[in-house]
Amino acid sequence: MVAGFLRHLRTGDADHRPLAASSAARTLVAVRGLHKFLASEGETSHDPAQAVAPPAPPSRLPKAISVSEVERLLDASSVGDPPVTLRDRALLEVLYGAGLRISEAVGLDLDDLDLGDGGRSGDGNQARDAVVRVIGKGSKQRLVPLGSYAVRAITDYLVRARPELAARGRGTPALFLNLRGRRLSRQSAWAIIQAAAGRAGLEHVSPHTLRHSFATHLLDGGADVRVVQELLGHASVTTTQIYTLVTVQQLREVYAQTHPRAR
Repeated sequence: MVAGFLRHLRTGDADHRPLAASSAARTLVAVRGLHKFLASEGETSHDPAQAVAPPAPPSRLPKAISVSEVERLLDASSVGDPPVTLRDRALLEVLYGAGLRISEAVGLDLDDLDLGDGGRSGDGNQARDAVVRVIGKGSKQRLVPLGSYAVRAITDYLVRARPELAARGRGTPALFLNLRGRRLSRQSAWAIIQAAAGRAGLEHVSPHTLRHSFATHLLDGGADVRVVQELLGHASVTTTQIYTLVTVQQLREVYAQTHPRAR
């Protein structure tokens, strides 16, 4: 009966629309809670709802934008006068170049950066690559490489813009500062991305869009999913594997458009 009730929730009838998997799952949780309570109180001899599993929600593919769209977005962040545009370009380059969450990016301090030496070493030793130390979920730390574009944008910001912004505040170790010299907030960073997306003519772009695009473009380029997991700071590779569905979907689309017998 419980399983039949769940099927009824999902299929609906003439009087009720079918429920989404998430809504049906919440309803089932209430039903299971009732039966569990009755069994624990001795009102029933067993719990008939225990074996009925909630419906699995459909896997939603992360939204990623193409490389050319990322470039348009980054270029749009440079429209205007410094120091704001230099900060905005550095922020977007870090979000995409390192695949950071928005909270991780605005939480960066100056001491978290090691910009290396740009591939140059004057003492004969091996050149140091640029990396950033990221504090992720659960206060877990990880080191993420920074590419040359991000390093260049950060360097321009640190030299030409941050000192001016910092002079307006009371001193803070934060990397990204607002116009009052304080740490840039998540809301302000979101607004920066929205403004750049509007100038670039892109819709439905969020801070996480750049993180999704970072992962998708790495996998498209042949990166191992375990490497992408480490770069993103996912505790489980299962979370990272959702991005492999994105690349498979792209393969299907290319196949459907190009193969003579795909249709």
